[in-house]
Parts: sequence; C-alpha cells; structure tokens
Amino acid sequence: MSRESSPLPLSESTPAVRDDHELRDEVSLRPTTLRDFVGQKDLVGHLEIVLGAAKKREQTTDHLLFAGPPGLGKTSLAGIVASEMGVNLRITSGPVLTRPGDLAALLTDLQDGEILFIDEIHRLHRSIEEVLYPAMEDRRLDVMIGRGPSARSIRLELPNFTLIGATTRTGLVAAPLRDRFGFIGRLDLYEVDELESIVQRSAQLLGIRIDGEAAREIGCRSRGTPRIANRLLRRVRDVAEMANSTLVSRDLAESALKTFGVDKIGLDKIDRRILSLLCDQFRGQPVGLVTLAHACGEEPSTLEDAYEPFLIREGLLMRTPRGRVATQRAFTHLGVSPPDNVML
Repeated sequence: MSRESSPLPLSESTPAVRDDHELRDEVSLRPTTLRDFVGQKDLVGHLEIVLGAAKKREQTTDHLLFAGPPGLGKTSLAGIVASEMGVNLRITSGPVLTRPGDLAALLTDLQDGEILFIDEIHRLHRSIEEVLYPAMEDRRLDVMIGRGPSARSIRLELPNFTLIGATTRTGLVAAPLRDRFGFIGRLDLYEVDELESIVQRSAQLLGIRIDGEAAREIGCRSRGTPRIANRLLRRVRDVAEMANSTLVSRDLAESALKTFGVDKIGLDKIDRRILSLLCDQFRGQPVGLVTLAHACGEEPSTLEDAYEPFLIREGLLMRTPRGRVATQRAFTHLGVSPPDNVML
C-alpha cells in the first residue's frame, strides 16, 4: 500500500536537523497493525469494532479524533487505520493549512475511501473549520467564485473519505467540529510494563541485543511516552556502540542515561531546573507561570504543555490559585530540606 505524507511538525524538544538514518529508524518503529500496537487496550478494542464493522459493510469508517499528550501514538494509529482499511493516508497539520483553499485542494484531490489525517487539528483557523463541516457531514464542498456582486457559490461533490484528527488540547477543538467525529479516542500515558515491551520490540527492529532489566530501566525513565522510550533506546545504543558492547545490560543503560542527563524517574535538565527553582530559590512559595518560565529561560506555553503534566502526574508539582508549588516529594527527590509550609 502506498502512502503520501508531509513532514510532521517538530516538537519543542526535537532538533531542527535530524540524521536521515535516525529518521528511517523512527518510521520503522511504528506499528502497522492493531495487533502490533502495545498498550491503550480499551482504545484498540474500540477501534477493532469500529474498523471491523466498517469493513463488513464495505464502507468508509466514521471520522476519528485521537486526543492525548504528544508521543503516545496518535500518528501511528492513523497509519494503522489506513493499513487496516487498505487505503491511502494523506498527512497534513493544522498550522500548515492557512487558507480555506489549502484544505479545499486536499479534499478535492482525495480518492474514494482515502484517509486525510490532520495533526494538531485544534490549531485550524476558524474559517478552515467552516469548510470542514459540510465536507465531513455531506461530502460536499461549497466554493465561492469571484468577488463582490458577481461572486457566486458552487457546490463540489467529494468522494467518500475519512478524516482523522489528532490533538494534544481537546478543549481547544471547537465543539461543532468535535461533535462531527463519529469516534473520539483518548490516549493515556503508558505503564512501565507496556513501555518495557515497546523497548524490547524496538530493540529487536533496530538489531539491538538488550536484556530485560535494561529494557525496564529505559521504560521507567520514559515518562510514560513511547516516543521518549524509543529516543532513549537509540541514545543507549549509541553508548553501547562507542563502548564496543554487543549487549545492552542494565548497568550500561543506567550509565548511558546518566550521561544524557535522564535521572531515575525520567527527569531531564529542564525538569530539575524547574524543581530546583521552586525548592531552592523560591523555598516552597507559590510561583506564577510567567515568573517561573522567565527564571527557566523557557516560554510559558512550553512549561505548561511539555513539562508540567509529567511533574504533576508524578506528584512533584502542584498548581494552586496562587501559582506553582513544589511538593514534599520534589524536595526529597532533590535532597533539599523542605520549609515548614511545603504542601504534601
């Protein structure tokens, strides 16, 4: 099956320039069937029903919306849906579509049954969303020809297609757009056992010999995210190659991850900087997001989207009406004595 795709948008932590070989490795690690997809059991079970029923009816599946934090497999699931349905996948993203004509060009170029995947769909402009509504519901496209008094509207019939949207901010998806999706799937952070299985599978695909303890060590430090697990695995592989080691052991994995600044629970340099500011400089006092961002040298949106969710989930940071506060566990993790007013 052939697929057409466009480059995916870079995340905050993605380098601007990436090695072609590493890119090929990353793509090859994506599962291609629901059976190969590790984790998200409820979501996978629901998709098996939705896709299986559509194939029995010999129809296109309903429009699908995948929501969840970055790196959990939303793009992979879109590719799996296309593979399971035996159709082509067209990939774009919300920020790329700047005019209604951009979306119209994509929709009119679709073939019958094809899937259009829009990443970061919550970043679509409102005028582009208006084009999507009739396209999703009635498979038609209303286009304005000309300007002023001579302008007229023509209606174009679209082929049967499936729209798959992905978002990291479900609340920012307009309600009229969200309601037009026939199925909304939420992806949650992965458990350590699931990440261990993903690391072992990825190691096998990359030709890396790794023992179970090393795979679990990487899984424990992956912040519940397969993308991070695969990234750490490649860095551990680099250290193993430089050490001329044919087997990735737990000791080697621990040493490699320490070299790259990833600690026992997956905190990196910025995470520890945030906690250090809250625990040392501000001594447990509530700190506003903008103040904390300036002290870290990061954008407030970066802290809020990329770092805070994991710190909150791990019980290291709390959001309060007065600002961000470090918890008792954060002081313990950094080895800093907490003041008397610290929150538990």
